[in-house]
Amino acid sequence: MASVRIKGSCMVTPAEPTWTGILPLSEWDQTAVITHVSTIYFYKPSEDWLGRNDAMLDKIKESLSRVLVHFYPVAGRIRRLPKGRLELDCNALGVELIEAESDAQLSDFGDFSSSTKLFKNLIPRVDYERPFHELPLLVLQVTSFRCGGMSLGSMLSHAATDGQSSLHFFAEWGRLARGEPLGAAPYLDRRILRAGELPSGPPRFDHTEFSQPPLSITNNAEEEPKKPTTIALLKLDTEQVDRLKRAANKGNDGGKKPYSRYEVVTAHTWRSACKARGHDSEQLTTLGVAVDMRNRMNPPLPDKYFGNAILDVVVSGKSGELINAPLSYVCGKIREAIEKVNDEYVWSAIDYFKNQEDLSMFQDLHAPESPAGASYGYPNVGVISWLSLPIYGLDFGWGKEIYMGPGTHDFDGDSLMLPGPNGNGSVVLALCLQVDHMEKFKKYYYEDIM
Repeated sequence: MASVRIKGSCMVTPAEPTWTGILPLSEWDQTAVITHVSTIYFYKPSEDWLGRNDAMLDKIKESLSRVLVHFYPVAGRIRRLPKGRLELDCNALGVELIEAESDAQLSDFGDFSSSTKLFKNLIPRVDYERPFHELPLLVLQVTSFRCGGMSLGSMLSHAATDGQSSLHFFAEWGRLARGEPLGAAPYLDRRILRAGELPSGPPRFDHTEFSQPPLSITNNAEEEPKKPTTIALLKLDTEQVDRLKRAANKGNDGGKKPYSRYEVVTAHTWRSACKARGHDSEQLTTLGVAVDMRNRMNPPLPDKYFGNAILDVVVSGKSGELINAPLSYVCGKIREAIEKVNDEYVWSAIDYFKNQEDLSMFQDLHAPESPAGASYGYPNVGVISWLSLPIYGLDFGWGKEIYMGPGTHDFDGDSLMLPGPNGNGSVVLALCLQVDHMEKFKKYYYEDIM
């Protein structure tokens, strides 16, 4: 791909004065991934916007400044406290916006799904060598292409928001850019999850999901995280998804709810990874599943709660057992883990963290450089679902994106499940695996559906 040239950058601050002060963070904000998460959008502007790169950038800046008035925590900074705790300083320092250009054309990316390596220079970098409290929570890069197209790369702090909250922010940003009023204000007070409070007591459940994941029983566990990885976007059409559903629900006479698209594709992904990695049949492997707790609490969290409201649960089994058992068996294990997440379980998990002397060991658990030292990758898998999220249709006034997807992620076993862009029930799996395992995974992933 042609080189990308940085033309300049600036800090975009809220257009009006906003509340300033310390916003306590919930335990979900302070654990798991606390670094930035990337996404990217590509646009082929409508005819009346072609060649007006400066005007598009001005509209992005102006509307970004206005949306930050409503989502003012995004313009703040995360500060580290003793013993791994974090807090959000709402200081209105702003978000970073980078302007770039490239001689590349949109056609150079093909269908985008096979060009994820080309995204690297289109997504801004966050310098984690800087003090944590100096890092913007949102860093954006607008890159103009020779053909008149553009991309919007984003890095948004996971300590500030989860996927649903992030998409709410982007959707409202688009509305304001199009000249429409704010659709729904965010609910910003995280004290509804007892943020900043002491524990109410000991946890009421044994939260094995927060323990270290299993290691390889045959390979050098310290070497596994160092092995090179690669990313693939793997598509399943509606017929392939339906075949998995039929296989998983075979023999169900209506006595239980049929397994869902997410359950069957997740089970199939886990089994395919076990096969591709060539596990010993006795190898214990863990599947990490992110469960949205918003509507599992009683009462549910307020609509448009802005922050992290995701609880990671785990499903474990021996590789040989998972491969040889029917797909319905694996789906059943996944459903059992998800269904245990209710109001009581969520509050117990919150107390589990509140009772921890130090949260550091629970931060960046999935990252190879985690202070805990264990790899969440081989022999384990994580599947995050965006199937029910409104990820498509971000329009700033020059038309909806022609492609949207995750930016870059290089953690072995990490995956993100997205709905197909045409809304017909198809699935796109954004998967990262070790280079040595990816082609074998593709083989089992597709051939086992035949």
